[in-house]
Amino acid sequence: MPSELDMLRFLERVRERDLWRTRRWIEEAECREDERSRGERERPPEPDWLIEMGLGGRAPVYVHVGGCHMAGKRSRGVERDQALRAVTEGVPACTHCRPDTELGVLE
Repeated sequence: MPSELDMLRFLERVRERDLWRTRRWIEEAECREDERSRGERERPPEPDWLIEMGLGGRAPVYVHVGGCHMAGKRSRGVERDQALRAVTEGVPACTHCRPDTELGVLE
């Protein structure tokens, strides 16, 4: 039967291993947090204007202000003059973000 000292030394080894594992988890969490922060810092700026394309990707279906929550996955960033041209050529303006108002186009 192991002595009390043997059991305490065993417990110490177990605790050291647990401490080592916990420190490793902390290091991994810090690395993930650093990567997330770096990703946010290095993310390109959001475009000011978006044009949402139809299912086939051929014809534009909406013009949005950049960051509009209604812009679909088929949206792409465009310059102000492209957004203005699209609205004046009949591409509907999103009724949520009202890019026509932002562009100074009166309906």
